[in-house]
Amino acid sequence: MNHQACIMISFGTSHPDVLSAIGHLESSLKKQLSGVDCFRAFTSRTIIKKLKEEQGVSIPTPEEMISRLAEQGYDTVICQTLHVIPGFEYEKMVRELSKYRAAFQNFVISKPLLSSETDYIQSVNAVCSCIPILREDEALVLMGHGTEHFANAAYCQLENTFRALGHERIYVGTVEGFPGVEYILSRLNARQVKTAYLMPFMIVAGDHAKNDLAGKGPDSWKSVLEKNGVCAVPILTGLGDLELIGEIFAKHLKEAIEE
Repeated sequence: MNHQACIMISFGTSHPDVLSAIGHLESSLKKQLSGVDCFRAFTSRTIIKKLKEEQGVSIPTPEEMISRLAEQGYDTVICQTLHVIPGFEYEKMVRELSKYRAAFQNFVISKPLLSSETDYIQSVNAVCSCIPILREDEALVLMGHGTEHFANAAYCQLENTFRALGHERIYVGTVEGFPGVEYILSRLNARQVKTAYLMPFMIVAGDHAKNDLAGKGPDSWKSVLEKNGVCAVPILTGLGDLELIGEIFAKHLKEAIEE
């Protein structure tokens, strides 16, 4: 039996049409893991429950997966996170998985997407690789998840990195934190932006992207902007679909293995 395993850990999604973004990252990372058994785990119990009930698909939590690996006699386990920021979800994952550290000879947990200044720069380049060239009256608005955790500051650092690299008309907001859509709208108005491209800064373009960002409801970012005279054009591409994002996670995987 192979004694090395890697758990690919993401928040998850219940939308089959965007699951490929997670699969794309996993496939990219597996190229670095020759001879290592790889497994998928989701941190969202709500999504896991929904997948089981509606699609008959069983995905374990990270804790369930690592418990199985311990029982099966693996001696080396790499916990590869696909989280964006080191917020509550990431901290909970680290806390729970660390309880199993003594069960393995080698045990490491990788870092989330935005963990260093270089990560921010590479993330900016990744986003800019898939958007149209912006005219003077156009802007790009990115929607992050957001959190009450202090790691929410990562989104402000991300926007500042766009500015530092010369991208003056790219804005970063969050659906569950600050800055929200009203603040973003005020900044678009100050620049007299007529058209805003809307893109999720999330691994998958799932529920938040389809509904909170680009949905038809009155509170979606698209609806709010259009109600205030800004033409909103959704770009429903998840970060997991971008090659350069995969390279950041691959770098973190390499760093974790070399620890």
